[in-house]
Amino acid sequence: MKLTFRKPTFFKRLTLLILVLLMSLGAIYYYARYVEPNLLRLEEVSISTSVTRDLDELRIVQISDIHLGKFYSLDKLSKLVARINGLKPDLVVFTGDLIDNFSQYDETSGVAPILKQIKAPLGKYAVYGNHDQGGGGKHKYPKLMSSSGFKVLINEHKVLTIGSSQFVIAGLDDYLLGSPNLKKTFKNVPADAFVLLLVHEPDIADRLNSYPVDLQLSGHSHGGQVQMPGYGSVYTPPLAQKYREGLYTFDSGRSKPLNLYVNRGIGTTRLPFRFDSVPEVTLLTLQHAASH
Repeated sequence: MKLTFRKPTFFKRLTLLILVLLMSLGAIYYYARYVEPNLLRLEEVSISTSVTRDLDELRIVQISDIHLGKFYSLDKLSKLVARINGLKPDLVVFTGDLIDNFSQYDETSGVAPILKQIKAPLGKYAVYGNHDQGGGGKHKYPKLMSSSGFKVLINEHKVLTIGSSQFVIAGLDDYLLGSPNLKKTFKNVPADAFVLLLVHEPDIADRLNSYPVDLQLSGHSHGGQVQMPGYGSVYTPPLAQKYREGLYTFDSGRSKPLNLYVNRGIGTTRLPFRFDSVPEVTLLTLQHAASH
């Protein structure tokens, strides 16, 4: 009699399960490494608090955390600029971290000619991020942004007159590596103005109770960059651990509500992965409540 050996059903199922698991992990790795970091989502947000009729339908485009370097090229930057111009913004703001590491980046000369193409009739403004302060970028960053047509706000504000309304754009130095100064930044800010604050780190919102900010725009968090189902962000940097992405509104203990919007950023840092944190460009539209 010829005997045949049959592998137990349990081992067959286990082998199949392992194969499926390995294939799933491979697919997740490929998506997080090569697909999601190359996506770009437009997030559209409406802000109505303290918006006068003169400011109705004013369009602000926010970009943040580009991290030019090995994993974000000048070609991608050119495509980003085309996307921004297609939104026809009135104002463009950049909330920090242009180059991942200034000391290791050798294509700096190609950046300004691209960023200079961004069109915004009310101007282009920027603030320092921690990567702009570190890595040898402290003195290079403002020169580069100025060549790109951006005004870097360092503990200061600018007042724009739009119709009979005043619109203030304030910018704080980076909180991790810079020298931020709230009192200096808000000195002589008009009491009845709409105040837009640019600051790289979002958790600074908790320190603004005594300052007349209507809208704070920040980045830094990357939306966690890698988020695991049922767990959340694997890592978020200091001062971006409380407010990680999207819109938050604060009104307790304030003379007027503060809206905070946290942009997930465009590039990556540390590792070239994104998962459940798609890169974004934000279009914020101011809307006078009585007009809508």
